[in-house]
Amino acid sequence: MKVGGPADVHELTDLIVSKVAVGPMDNNAYLLRCRATGEQLLIDAANEPRTLLRLIGDDGVAAVVTTHRHHDHWYALPDVVAATGARTYAGRYDAEGIDVPTDVLVEDGDTVRVGRVELTARHMTGHTPGSIVLVYDDPHGHPHVFTGDCLFPGGVGNTHKDPEAFASLLRDVETKLFEALPDETWVYPGHGRDTTLGDERPQLPEWRARGW
Repeated sequence: MKVGGPADVHELTDLIVSKVAVGPMDNNAYLLRCRATGEQLLIDAANEPRTLLRLIGDDGVAAVVTTHRHHDHWYALPDVVAATGARTYAGRYDAEGIDVPTDVLVEDGDTVRVGRVELTARHMTGHTPGSIVLVYDDPHGHPHVFTGDCLFPGGVGNTHKDPEAFASLLRDVETKLFEALPDETWVYPGHGRDTTLGDERPQLPEWRARGW
């Protein structure tokens, strides 16, 4: 996945997931489209609003979910909201760090809907105070999880060498993702390539030992 390249599309039974990389930090943005209704939801209006609006197309987007407060994940949010009128969602404890007003404050366990598809928000503390990930438990297959900067191939997100923050994030990732979901779960991170929980699970002891 390269900035400026075509979207990577996953076609599921009820949902279409389109992934693009944007901006100088190679952020991933994800457009989710409900097959039954055509309604769309964007996860992280990170950068390059023209690219994102072209991906969204003429059908518009009902909502934009921001996974966390870091600016590289919402740089294009003002332009996308102005162009589409989308409702904005963010974790309750990170919304104050996002310059665009948040319409819906998301708590751990809340449901976020796109058309007839439901995703479950999980609050994770450590990378930021109020990061959220979104879990789609596909009734026709394995789960899919959009992790923002909480989980990547090879480790959890940056906790800036803060032992308490690292312990908190690792605990949340372990209990809310690895213990709750199967190995087949597909992981869509905020930067870089996709992975699965099964690919990452054997590395958990190594992450814990190294402390980052």
